[in-house]
Amino acid sequence: MRVGQIGTNEIDFVAEKDGNRLYVQVAYLLTDSSTKSREFGNLSKIADHFPKYVVTMDEFGSGTTQNGIRQIHLAEFLLDIE
Repeated sequence: MRVGQIGTNEIDFVAEKDGNRLYVQVAYLLTDSSTKSREFGNLSKIADHFPKYVVTMDEFGSGTTQNGIRQIHLAEFLLDIE
C-alpha cells in the first residue's frame, strides 16, 4: 500500500497485489461541492480501469457511483474488500 501521486494531485491509498490495483480516497463527510469535486476529481484523472473508491462516513450516497468511482461507507468498505 502506498500514497499515489498524479502530477500535483494525491491519491490517499493505492493498494497493489498480484497485478491488481485499488485506489482509495478518504473523506469524513462529503458536505459540499468542493469536497466532492476534490475527492472524486483526483480519482477521475486515473486512466486505468482498476476499482476506485471514495470512502466516507456519509450514510446518504453510499453505494452510488460517479464516473465509475464508487462512494462507499467505511463500514461497508471494510466488510466488502478482501
